[in-house]
Amino acid sequence: MLVSSATKKRFHITPKEYQTLAKQKEPARPVLANCLRAFLVGGTICVIGQVITTLFVAYAGMTKEQAGIPTVVSLIFLSVVLTSLGVYDKIAQWAGAGTAVPVTGFANSMSSAAIEHRSEGIVLGVATRMFKLAGAVVVFGTVAAFVVALVHWLIGTGGQS
Repeated sequence: MLVSSATKKRFHITPKEYQTLAKQKEPARPVLANCLRAFLVGGTICVIGQVITTLFVAYAGMTKEQAGIPTVVSLIFLSVVLTSLGVYDKIAQWAGAGTAVPVTGFANSMSSAAIEHRSEGIVLGVATRMFKLAGAVVVFGTVAAFVVALVHWLIGTGGQS
């Protein structure tokens, strides 16, 4: 089907006109409600972590410092289980950033990638897709730790050896 040049001109808009039109058609976002949901769910995850820590201290005879690692492992385990059951993604859809920020969000991202690409095999599917995400986090975490340590060293020693 051929389109006449008059029709082409009628449908041709500049990028600036397109941006204006797109802004007019964009639905309003409930920012306050989104922030409240993120706060509630993120806070609930943190409360669950605190309860787990308290249980390790009370029933396993650990100090608060010793209970930290098993608490994180427990939260990661819960996140992976909920992800594999399809529950975590429903919570994340409702809560937004509230589930993405804690360690459970990272565990969800890793396990989602593994589940999604398991049909491609263990190495080329699960490991490759999982560690594309983890690799970036590890690299940027290492660089950030180096920069923070360098600044701390410079401030702490005044640059003097």
